[in-house]
Amino acid sequence: MNALQNPLALLGRILIAWFFIIPGWGKLTGFAGAVGYAQSAGMPMPEVGVAVGLAIEILGGLALLLGLGTRYAAAILAVFTLAATMIFHAYWSVPAEAVMVTKLLFNKNIAIVGGLLAFAAFGAGAWSLDAKRRAA
Repeated sequence: MNALQNPLALLGRILIAWFFIIPGWGKLTGFAGAVGYAQSAGMPMPEVGVAVGLAIEILGGLALLLGLGTRYAAAILAVFTLAATMIFHAYWSVPAEAVMVTKLLFNKNIAIVGGLLAFAAFGAGAWSLDAKRRAA
């Protein structure tokens, strides 16, 4: 299993980073639409919220992808994901016909928080910029 530790850590970082970088880029290129959606969800100061969110998603996602400041990036992304989940996937406050899908999205995000917490706890692995910096 040790032989798989670093390639699996890299693959895990790539897959979780994808979850943040792609939507962050979408918010950047479709800022007005993202603000409208945030406003419809009741987010206070939606322009600021979306700007902060896209910065966290893109910068945190890139840090996770590269394995640079991984523990900090993963912890910040975990808190961000938990907060966004409570705002945008509040299955307890949607119409009955939307509960199943909203609860599925809620649970998916909670699982992603779990993966991020594992990276916060254990780091990025040897195939990362964090490891290169430690070795230098």
